[in-house]
Amino acid sequence: MEKIKAILLFGAPGSGKGTQGKMLGILPGFHHLACGAVFRSIDLNSEVGKVFLKYSSKGELVPDGFTIRLWREYIDKLIHTGALQPENTVLVLDGIPRNIHQAKMLDQYIEVVKLICLRAVHDRAEMVRRLKSRALKENRLDDANEKTILHRLEVYDSESRPVLAHYPHERRVDVDALQSPIEVAHDILSAILGRLHEIHAVPPLPPPVVVTKS
Repeated sequence: MEKIKAILLFGAPGSGKGTQGKMLGILPGFHHLACGAVFRSIDLNSEVGKVFLKYSSKGELVPDGFTIRLWREYIDKLIHTGALQPENTVLVLDGIPRNIHQAKMLDQYIEVVKLICLRAVHDRAEMVRRLKSRALKENRLDDANEKTILHRLEVYDSESRPVLAHYPHERRVDVDALQSPIEVAHDILSAILGRLHEIHAVPPLPPPVVVTKS
């Protein structure tokens, strides 16, 4: 498979990756895909679902090989049904990759053209509040328990944050995630639209042909 151009939304749980990803996903030429959505599509009564639940219920990362296989199968389905057209679409990914090993495994499938890092390290209490609020709204059991939430944030610090060093620094843009959602969106769009010609999969249109009478 030819590599798909991708923008990574990166940040701790509760930093707003999903909100911003959905916003970008409605723009022409962009397709938002949250790893959490892939997992939530799994039948929890199946063997695959039981493996997933074993880890997610404890706030632990699902094994890398399992995660990447599910992600790749999901992408293949999108392409097969026509929901994703790699030749003229930029993937907006959030929740993946979650560690260096996953990042290296994904290198064969995607070309990361921009890394948006949503930073909120100075207010962990706000991150916990956001996750609890999301759990109530979306009935997400993995976010409801404060002990599980704090463990997930610790896992992010130890395993996910180092992923930032895997990609070229010039492709990274840091955004303050504790701003209002519209302010965060503004900063992300400014970073992307300012260099759209470099990251978008669709080549720029040729100049119009002017026909003159001889």
